[in-house]
Amino acid sequence: MADQKTSNRQGRGIKEVFRKYMVALKRSPQSIPLVTLLIAFLTYSLNLSSIANTTARINGANMGQCEFIAMLFSILAFVVFLRAFPKRKKANKVMLGLLGGMLALLVFVDVVYITRIVNATTRAENTIVIDDNSRYISTAQTVVTLHVVFIAVTAALLILLPFYSKAIRKIKTSIDVEGNENMAAIDIAEDDQ
Repeated sequence: MADQKTSNRQGRGIKEVFRKYMVALKRSPQSIPLVTLLIAFLTYSLNLSSIANTTARINGANMGQCEFIAMLFSILAFVVFLRAFPKRKKANKVMLGLLGGMLALLVFVDVVYITRIVNATTRAENTIVIDDNSRYISTAQTVVTLHVVFIAVTAALLILLPFYSKAIRKIKTSIDVEGNENMAAIDIAEDDQ
């Protein structure tokens, strides 16, 4: 009997954690694109050594600037994102426009960077060969491609935010308490006399 009560408590505990998560998500559905933006930033910044080594090895036109701009605007995008969605207020349209511009710039510099890698590894003369000593080049190419994908997903989630936030708000998160369904309405008009 005690084991059954313990398992019921654990089952309710998991349900309660999920319910609280859904309540928080209903209050701020913009946290979904914020998480994808965080994943994009972590993917890029945790592999920055491979990207820096690739920039030093290939030394293509504007590769260093692209790397710098991508890192800078990945950080600034967080600040602008948080300013675009102030707590319990409507979204700031100016900040949303600025965020959209930053995301577009991030995709642009990443595409330029990937193009420089592809050009260096496929050109006819003085081709850079990826071997065991230069494996970081393929890692950098993969990381920058993933960065573009996560930025694109973030932009798509921001565009679709009004639609899926309505669907999230329809999810029932209230708690049913036993005995409440039989309660009659309380008339407080007579208490004033």
